[in-house]
Amino acid sequence: MDALDAKYPFFASAREAVASAGVSLPDLVAADAPAVERARERVERALLEGTVASESGAFPGESAYDVQAELLSYPIARILVSLLDSDPAIEKYAAAEAATAMDRVRRDLETDDELRSVSTATVALDDLLAEFDLADAVRPGHSAPAGVSGGSRGGAAGGPTGNAAGRDPDHYRIDVGSYLRLTSPEWGDSWRLVNRALADGAVRVTRDELLAALEAAVEERVAEGLPFEDLGESLAEALESRVADLRGLLSERTYAEPPDVVDRELFPPCMTNLIEKAADDTKLSSAESFALMAFLVGIGMTPDEVVAFCADTSLDAEGIRYQTKFLTDDRGTQYPPPTCETLANYGICHNEDDHMQVAIGPLSYYEKRVAAADEVTDWRAERRPDETTGA
Repeated sequence: MDALDAKYPFFASAREAVASAGVSLPDLVAADAPAVERARERVERALLEGTVASESGAFPGESAYDVQAELLSYPIARILVSLLDSDPAIEKYAAAEAATAMDRVRRDLETDDELRSVSTATVALDDLLAEFDLADAVRPGHSAPAGVSGGSRGGAAGGPTGNAAGRDPDHYRIDVGSYLRLTSPEWGDSWRLVNRALADGAVRVTRDELLAALEAAVEERVAEGLPFEDLGESLAEALESRVADLRGLLSERTYAEPPDVVDRELFPPCMTNLIEKAADDTKLSSAESFALMAFLVGIGMTPDEVVAFCADTSLDAEGIRYQTKFLTDDRGTQYPPPTCETLANYGICHNEDDHMQVAIGPLSYYEKRVAAADEVTDWRAERRPDETTGA
């Protein structure tokens, strides 16, 4: 096992490394090996933040032991996701694995050629294309003609028309069959074949667009075969406590429509505490940030409104937009904030005024308070300019 296997665990070589190591995953789980906790973190961060990177930021460790734990955490994470028995969880997990992998690919591609040649922990674009049997389907292409540009799913399209010597080209051509397999019109009109430059059976794309298409291929591979069936009672029992913690992040909505009013005075105590904590310029933990963002989205706030609402806090606008987009994607996999019980396990909810007897979660608690209030003051209405003065 080497660092590249751990970095890209969905590669065929990584699967072969796990198989050849002769490591028993049930034995690792029974021994509560470090790979098990890393797997739990992997899934939790996928559900909370759309990434599977270690919260410590370190990857991989210097020792072979750390590399092995990182690699083995991937198949164990897939077991955990399977035990959750939730299609939205699988979708979120696969998307997070793919997004994290492509972040690493982009950093690898930015590595100087000289450094890349002596490093065993970086991947070249040719390696990624070969992994997905695209070596013959994707070819370097010329830069865009004047006035022609392409769309983008995951990053800015185009870029400079030239590139440094020895670097990957800025534009590529993908065989039309592979293009249709890798992309989706749902990504935007610019991805529809009718809006693309097509010549000699190939579609012209920017480098960023090619990487976005490859991210979709990674996501598909990660999700393939999930959920596992017949994992066995002993393995399920050994992972029961970790699965229970993760399942708490998948609480069902308990209301038909959001209250569609933003009255901070009626917020649940836990959300008020988080807002005040961020207003004091204290960095929120990933669980705290997720809970707050999910609540604000859940009561009907748009990403722009959440950015404005949190303008004077430790939360940055870019992070808010990323997380609110993650929480309100168009695939029907939105997540409400966790229940009061789960928030209590994270030290976020303290059951002030015994409010768990009133509602099981922040959204239902807020909905009840709004319904019972004699008067509400909508923060959004206060922000709208005076229609008579335009001020």
